[in-house]
Amino acid sequence: MTRRTEWPDSAADPGAASGSGEGAGRRSRSRSSDSGFPSSSRAEKGEPRDPVERARDICLRLLTGTPRTRKQLADALRKREIPDEAAEEVLSRFEDVGLIDDAAFADAWVESRHHGRGLARRALVRELRTKGVDAAVIDEAVGQLDSEQEEETARELVARKLRSTRGLDRDKRLRRLAGMLARKGYGEGMALRVVRRALEEEGEDTEGLDEPF
Repeated sequence: MTRRTEWPDSAADPGAASGSGEGAGRRSRSRSSDSGFPSSSRAEKGEPRDPVERARDICLRLLTGTPRTRKQLADALRKREIPDEAAEEVLSRFEDVGLIDDAAFADAWVESRHHGRGLARRALVRELRTKGVDAAVIDEAVGQLDSEQEEETARELVARKLRSTRGLDRDKRLRRLAGMLARKGYGEGMALRVVRRALEEEGEDTEGLDEPF
């Protein structure tokens, strides 16, 4: 590939023979510009860069310290007006080398959000959909949570919240605790069962709590 020469060579540059003066400064700037990286002067002038190079830089910056899905990166490139062809080339290359891995992203998301926030499968599915993860990948990721593990997490959530509801009447405690589980994606049946059991263990009369809340 022929390199671009921005300044005259020594034959045309009056200061080149001595290696000093304006000509030397020009040659120095030319070598910096031709090193294969955009010079700061070019960037400052706002000269257009190769769209593939721009797309690669954007993706690397977004991936620094934070995994992202292919759709999240594609949306970011589109927002920055990267041509579709350049975006597709970079995204596919990043997938090939493992920098984009939606399956690994989904697995890590489920692990983190379930154990860290106590989210149930329903909420996890909803979140992963907003990240643009494929439905089959989501199903596989949330499949690592079985019903027993999900219910155990629900019990732990209620146990932590139970103390703050003491002093309220039974129905208010039920609504508050069950509502907390519902917001985290737990189904109505499981939420009622878990809350009723917790109240019974505190000596509450749970007669009549079989009805949906």
